[in-house]
Amino acid sequence: MTPVIFWFRRNLRLHDNLALRAAVDAGRPILPIYVSDALDAGGASRWWLHYSLSALDAALRDHGAGLAIRSGRPEDVLPRIVDETGATAVFFSRRYEPDARAQERALEKALDDRCDVHGVDDSLIRHPKSVMTQSGTPYKVFTPFWKAASRPGEPEEPAPKPSDFETTAAGLESGDIDALELLPTRPDWAGGLRETWTPGEDGAFERLEDACSIAADYAEQRDRPDLEGTSRLSPHLHFGELSPRQVWHDIRSATPASGQQGAAALLRQLYWRDFSTYLLYHFPRLPNEPLREEFAQFPWTDDADSLKAWQQGCTGYPIVDAGMRQLWATGWMHNRVRMIVASFLVKDLLVPWQAGADWFLDTLVDADLANNSASWQWVAGCGTDAAPYFRIFNPVLQGKKFDPMGDYVRRWVPELERLPAKFIQEPWKAEIDEQKAANVVIGEDYPAPVVDHGEARDLALQSYRAIRKQNA
Repeated sequence: MTPVIFWFRRNLRLHDNLALRAAVDAGRPILPIYVSDALDAGGASRWWLHYSLSALDAALRDHGAGLAIRSGRPEDVLPRIVDETGATAVFFSRRYEPDARAQERALEKALDDRCDVHGVDDSLIRHPKSVMTQSGTPYKVFTPFWKAASRPGEPEEPAPKPSDFETTAAGLESGDIDALELLPTRPDWAGGLRETWTPGEDGAFERLEDACSIAADYAEQRDRPDLEGTSRLSPHLHFGELSPRQVWHDIRSATPASGQQGAAALLRQLYWRDFSTYLLYHFPRLPNEPLREEFAQFPWTDDADSLKAWQQGCTGYPIVDAGMRQLWATGWMHNRVRMIVASFLVKDLLVPWQAGADWFLDTLVDADLANNSASWQWVAGCGTDAAPYFRIFNPVLQGKKFDPMGDYVRRWVPELERLPAKFIQEPWKAEIDEQKAANVVIGEDYPAPVVDHGEARDLALQSYRAIRKQNA
């Protein structure tokens, strides 16, 4: 029997995979394909992808055949496979990034009249076209979007894994996942990632179980990087090892009535994820250009040394450095700290937000183009739903508020481990005798601040006032 092709993309799961269920319902053997197309190009993302594909391949082999691996443009690769196998249809889950949407259009054109093509919307709670203002324009502010998007009620119940389906190689020779060269070689920088994460659907279910256990306290603990108060589901959602429907219903059902307020705060983050994709869908220039056009004239600096100090966690501001070192070691950073380090880069160092966004795309295991771009524009003050530019995080006050005893800093900046809590967020204020007693001399064992925050804040505000005057 001729097969149907299932093209795996950002939906690397068998449970609650609506596109897969549609393929199964076609009643033919399924030829599972993954096409490496360079859309997931960041180093940390590539590491995750290797292991997620390996887990998916093993799960598919229980049904007959594993993933067929190809490299190239899907609009070139998949039509050739259709010709070679006589496949009657191609099924896939749609994506919403500009390049991915162009890819889908090119594939549909290439397969026109050759076989059926079925793109299924499966990765969001609401499709980006389904939530519009009364005038038919996109929302630009999150809260009105969230209210409109949540008005229809809860997402649909997740669908179980298809109980009986057959996968086939259809006579194709498959490439090897190792041949994609997704893993680092020399140096092997992924040791911390291996210790922290378990990519794949099984790892996603384990992480979801952990998320259910913290949901009740999420609203109170979400901003504390020194506590285990966040879900860490983002990379599993990014690669489609979980669906947002699974997250929604598992957390709702697992949280007692007394904790539903905390759970609601956590589930609201699924709508922020939707909103980021929504912005990218309606404003495709989001990753590269400020949506507030006046920021195109902002007098950014081109300071490679400042950018390097930030990337390496050597700014002299402990909460910033802790975050950047956590990122490098684990491929992830606490969300509150993401805001702090982003504000420091664009407003204390005046480095363009695009440079920070590029670094995050390379180093985050949850490096989602939409969420990353929207979040950086929000912090920089140049997006649609942006923090006011004059909202400039003070890294010392942020550290004292959200890491009050310095436990987070001590974990990731061990040079400061022995400093008393009163100095942990501003170690340069310790007297030299106190520094020596803690076995750290500022400027020698740990850097002095690369900028004075107060002076940097004033300069940032002057720069902002200048572009406002130019555009008045």
